[in-house]
Amino acid sequence: MRVPKLITPWRSIAAGFLINGVLFGTWAGHIASVKDHFGLSDQDLSKLLLLLGLGALLSFRFAGRLCDSMGAPQITRAAACALLVATVFLGFAQTVQQLGLSLFLFGMCHGVLDVAINNWGSEVEKHMRRSVMSSFHAMFSLGAGLGAANGYVAAVCHVPMNIDFLITAGLTGGILGPLLLLDWQSTVLKSVKGAAELALPRGALLLVGLIAFSSGLGEGTAAHWGSVHLKEVIKTTEENAILGYVVFCAAMVVIRLTVDSLVTRLGSVMVTRLSGVSAACGISLIVAGFTDPSVSLVGFVLMGVGYAAIMPLAFKWAATYPLVPPGQAIATVATFAYGAMTLGPPAFGWLSEALSPKYGMCIVGIFAMLVAVLAPALDHK
Repeated sequence: MRVPKLITPWRSIAAGFLINGVLFGTWAGHIASVKDHFGLSDQDLSKLLLLLGLGALLSFRFAGRLCDSMGAPQITRAAACALLVATVFLGFAQTVQQLGLSLFLFGMCHGVLDVAINNWGSEVEKHMRRSVMSSFHAMFSLGAGLGAANGYVAAVCHVPMNIDFLITAGLTGGILGPLLLLDWQSTVLKSVKGAAELALPRGALLLVGLIAFSSGLGEGTAAHWGSVHLKEVIKTTEENAILGYVVFCAAMVVIRLTVDSLVTRLGSVMVTRLSGVSAACGISLIVAGFTDPSVSLVGFVLMGVGYAAIMPLAFKWAATYPLVPPGQAIATVATFAYGAMTLGPPAFGWLSEALSPKYGMCIVGIFAMLVAVLAPALDHK
């Protein structure tokens, strides 16, 4: 009887998404405690989140080009190692300045890994000859949920953040890192040497970029402000405040594991429209101002259901866009998506402190409805 190989193409890509998700979720799960530990105001936290976003945005300028010229697997492995180290630095930051520098490096490594693993995932999907991109993104959500849940356990058990980050990075790298060692011949484009790092967004690429932007804005808000909202507005405990992002990620995992079959039955346009409506409904529940934490948790679930399918569909579309090399097209969509995911939360914080968190959530809800309006763009090249 033939024993299947432990390292398969699907498992390798899933491991890369899991690594990125676990480490990002670990940070997200500690944001409320970091805010308290350093005595940060909403604006102070926003400035730090801005550094994380700038690091990610800068990485997109060269990540796609590196994947096209050197191969996505090589860039994935290097970025995963760098992100593990950056996570440890983040946990051991002693001052606000050190925290800011660590967040900048963390954002840059996170951005490179995201572009690389999406690029590699598109190659594996073509190799497998079936739709699996959504299942890869489900692994990111699963990892983010596990990372946030890890933050919950650490808070309950009073584990110091530096120890938690060190253990998490060590276990994540030790368990999942070897799965990235798949022997894979990646697509390499020799002609991209003088090409632009990012494709100029216009036409269909611009519209899909806006869809990704709207989704990234919602995901970033849930990750960076979900626990703060539950703790400071709904007045839950620090431990229970983390549950908002946990249930958000859990909903995303469930939906992303079923997205491919939904798209087969309903089409990408209808799935995207329903996604935008679901996210807007979830945000409406949160904005309504109910004092019962369970109502807000239902809102986060609906947000997770709504945003789950959008990013995989956008990246899958970019990987097959015929007018631009895949690495550059993916990096362009990633710039919209993760630019919003990382730069949106700082703007949300400034708006919350100047006016009210409800205003920030309303803007996120408007962009969720924009997804439903722009959905037909996913049917055009």
